[in-house]
Amino acid sequence: QVQLVESGGGLVQAGGSLRLSCAASGSIFSINVMGWYRQAPGKQREWVASIASGGSTNYADSVKGRFTISRDNSKNTMYLQMNSLKPEDTAVYYCYDVRTPLARDWGQGTQVTVSS
Repeated sequence: QVQLVESGGGLVQAGGSLRLSCAASGSIFSINVMGWYRQAPGKQREWVASIASGGSTNYADSVKGRFTISRDNSKNTMYLQMNSLKPEDTAVYYCYDVRTPLARDWGQGTQVTVSS
């Protein structure tokens, strides 16, 4: 199993930036993909971005060009750099990993609030 711990959330004004971190521990050698989801109040969880073990990245259209996902394997940590934040980015952000098609781990979530 893998344990994931997010940090870096907070309150920021529209147009500002935040960087989220997701530290992984445990059986990290088994991780194939890591990424982020978010869930706004009253809405379904939405996929945001992912990064594969080889470094390839994918983004939801709603964040493309504003968010950047990266990982530092030496620190077992994944990041989400969020720029040009909008009020609609307000949500709880969850990091996740995929070890096998049936094995996925989740962090506890970190709140991001963007004020207008």
